[in-house]
Amino acid sequence: MTNQLKVLVTGGAGYIGSHAVLALKDAGHSPVVIDNLVTGFRWAIPDDVPFIEGNIADEALVAATLRDHGIDAIMHFAGSIIVPESVENPLKYYRNNTAASRSLIDSAVQAGVKHFIFSSTAATYGIPESSPVREDMPKLPINPYGMSKLMTEYMLRDVAAAHDFNYCALRYFNVAGADPLVRTGQSTAGATHLIKVAVEAALGKRDSVAVFGTDYATLDGTGVRDYIHVSDLAAAHVIALEALVADPKTSHTLNCGYGHGYSVMQVLDAVDRVTNQTIDRKIEGRRAGDPDELISDNREIKARFGWQPKYDDLDTIVSHALQWERKLGERALV
Repeated sequence: MTNQLKVLVTGGAGYIGSHAVLALKDAGHSPVVIDNLVTGFRWAIPDDVPFIEGNIADEALVAATLRDHGIDAIMHFAGSIIVPESVENPLKYYRNNTAASRSLIDSAVQAGVKHFIFSSTAATYGIPESSPVREDMPKLPINPYGMSKLMTEYMLRDVAAAHDFNYCALRYFNVAGADPLVRTGQSTAGATHLIKVAVEAALGKRDSVAVFGTDYATLDGTGVRDYIHVSDLAAAHVIALEALVADPKTSHTLNCGYGHGYSVMQVLDAVDRVTNQTIDRKIEGRRAGDPDELISDNREIKARFGWQPKYDDLDTIVSHALQWERKLGERALV
């Protein structure tokens, strides 16, 4: 067991960040959160976790936070994540994701913080030549979101070569579900993730679910994606953190997914099963840039870290998402 670590979690009031905070606490570490609350929620952070409201590009604020809390490592989740928005407003993404990350990495180096875990994405691959996708396949992002994240990966690589610093970049596939103990979940209004949208529809928060394209080269014609439970993803971050500390000379860039996928229709069928009702499905045209399937090759993360997912079951992911959506509905009534 690694000694207790003090970890700055950027974007710790958001969906994945808030699960990482819980995973750190559950593993005996001490998280400190910085978040500008643009898309995060103050109530998503436990009362005993120090919270700083602010922007990671505010170097004076970050320097003070790193110093005052004796931070050992950074988990970096803060950023913008909507792919179509990145196409419409690329400069926002290069500011919020790339430039702000550069500032944060600089702050870490200046403060002597030696370990950095980065929330990256399968969007760095663009449209892969084959599936499952291996880490060594070409990185050819087709949108500013994917490019903004890839540029940050390159910055981390170069900084690790120049300084006493190591990192782990985790390339997420489709993150879904919520904390099994219903402590946090995906809470942002207008979310675009399929399982979130589908459970909202099941609870009457939406009239229907759009299915974008039914002519893909897949079993039922709808796009196939690798859905990973957010708590398994958060656990991977804690394991990565402990690996960086145990071997400070080694950095990692790894896929985070289950290595198999489900089609849009299979996901909607699962929501129907779990809720014992039928969601209205609206068939629409394909979205530009959506590959037929996007599945991770996850052998590397399992081999390097011994990561073993606990929630690799579609109905479990859906039921946890549904539990959280119901709790959100109760919160809105208070």
